[in-house]
Amino acid sequence: MGNRFTEGKRAISECDRCGFRFKLKNLKELVIKTKNVNILVCKECWEQDHPQLLLGMYPVDDPQALRNPRPDRSYVTSGLLVTGYLGEGSRAIFWGWNPVGGARLFDAALTPNPLAPIGYVGTVTVSIT
Repeated sequence: MGNRFTEGKRAISECDRCGFRFKLKNLKELVIKTKNVNILVCKECWEQDHPQLLLGMYPVDDPQALRNPRPDRSYVTSGLLVTGYLGEGSRAIFWGWNPVGGARLFDAALTPNPLAPIGYVGTVTVSIT
């Protein structure tokens, strides 16, 4: 006993999405959420099953806290700098808003500001040939 279906070498079919005609052997099955939904689409309409659709299908363990935590003793102060000011230490965090760093000209000596911007303006020469 032979095959129950013919080979369909020359069979013509329509894409279930766009409706254009293609050879049946060129259409691909569409899979949504790991399930074959019995839709045949052309290569332009075909899309791979997106991993984001699989959310919730697999258990996820995402612990949020530590059991028996210990204090962080890795903070190290750097001592005095060459300028005579106390160093920032191992966790120096700089922030600023209008002006950048928060330091103004009159208090720059009190609050050293490594975030102060420096800009240069050059010249542009345009020649027409």
